[in-house]
Amino acid sequence: MSKKNVTSVNVADKRVLIRVDFNVPIEDGRITDDTRIRAALPTIRNVIDRGGAAILMSHLGRPEGKGYEASESLKPAALRLSELLGKPVAFPSTDCVDETTKSAVMALKPGEVLLLENLRFHKAEKKGDAAFGAKIAAYGQVYVNDAFGTCHRADASMVAVPNAMPAGTPRVVGLLVEKEIKYLSDALAKPARPFVVVLGGAKVSDKMGAIERLLTKADEILIGGAMAYTFLKAAGHSVGASRVEEERLKDAKAMIDHAAREHVRLHLPFDHICSTAFSEKAGDIEVFEDNIRPGFMGLDIGPKTQLAYSKIIKKARTVVWNGPMGVFEWAPFKVGTKHIAQAMAEATAAGAVTIVGGGDSAAAIEAFGLADKISHVSTGGGASLEMLEGKPFAAVELLDNA
Repeated sequence: MSKKNVTSVNVADKRVLIRVDFNVPIEDGRITDDTRIRAALPTIRNVIDRGGAAILMSHLGRPEGKGYEASESLKPAALRLSELLGKPVAFPSTDCVDETTKSAVMALKPGEVLLLENLRFHKAEKKGDAAFGAKIAAYGQVYVNDAFGTCHRADASMVAVPNAMPAGTPRVVGLLVEKEIKYLSDALAKPARPFVVVLGGAKVSDKMGAIERLLTKADEILIGGAMAYTFLKAAGHSVGASRVEEERLKDAKAMIDHAAREHVRLHLPFDHICSTAFSEKAGDIEVFEDNIRPGFMGLDIGPKTQLAYSKIIKKARTVVWNGPMGVFEWAPFKVGTKHIAQAMAEATAAGAVTIVGGGDSAAAIEAFGLADKISHVSTGGGASLEMLEGKPFAAVELLDNA
């Protein structure tokens, strides 16, 4: 997946259209986590420092595509980006394709930055509409994809916009997307061994594709989170009131058998921190070994499993982690996920390549203050999972090859 990057393009005196991912959490008009905005800074600075004018576009939230909604406006992102860059960021209108915006874009000078309003105020963005894409494509003389979190989608800004640009227009990756591809695609093509994969989260169905592909690549796969209970039930264990995807039991059993055939060690939790209620403070909490008593649900991997998983991770040379081991947002059930995060940090310090695949895992590693001790923390949950599955990304494949 070797693609040309933004540094290989002469951007001086050109309008550079950059698809960023500013889909950040906002409460009462304030951004509560600016990680994704900060992640885009290297690409933006690279363009403006070399005399390009940067036109940024992104979506935010899930508006219904019926026009402007104040609660879903990207204006707070423009203000925060201005603070981070130390210079003004133009935010001309409540509509990304009206005449006010078009005039502001065309008036941009080298080194200036403009952010378009939320693309998803138009239904055409999610539909991948070609006519909408062509309107936005007319703004730029270079196209840069630096929105890894959306790379698995065929939205207009990801596919229709670059496709609508004239032949010969540079269409390249930004520095963030280049880094994501390097770790999630290239590093996994030839991983240093032992190669350990840690998978958690709520649903087996979300991870089935990744497990299937990684069974032919990994040396050890460690399963945790609520999804573990579907596997455990499929393997004949009593799981009490734990969450189980009944319709996936046959698939889970097939995966266990497949792992045995591939000589991959597929590890399931053998002790569990359980409660009688899905709650942080209500319910009786007990630790069960092997089988879980009726009325109790597994909400974290138990102490013995935490220790065993940590030992395996610390001996690895490549580790990929996607999905927490329990309900880490609640104090009684965060220890398993914290153990995994700490083991990943120790493995990194010992020379391993460690990759955290976005979403809840990224939130956990940030919450535990260990993000800077990991080789790479992905900015895209769904995108990183699909890349682990080996799915093709149209939004990346259409870009210029290196």
